[in-house]
Amino acid sequence: MKAGDVVHLTTAASVQFLRPIVVRVIRELPERHTYDGWVWIEGYELNAAGDAVARRELFVMRAGVRLQAPPTPPAKTAERRPVRRAPVRVG
Repeated sequence: MKAGDVVHLTTAASVQFLRPIVVRVIRELPERHTYDGWVWIEGYELNAAGDAVARRELFVMRAGVRLQAPPTPPAKTAERRPVRRAPVRVG
């Protein structure tokens, strides 16, 4: 995993994820010693719109982490342009 990766965490990554979450990885924390096949990661938990809602440090099994495509931002709406108006004759 590298910075910017978006991962889907379920119980395959750790039993703590009974409710699956999506995380954008900031970095791995290699200075923390773990069991073989496990890793500490630091990242932002994302909501359904892809916005960061919480910064988290997570202990996960590397084999259970699933890479996911980053959420796509909503499509931009077309810019409104002012309409030229001609003088109006009254009376």
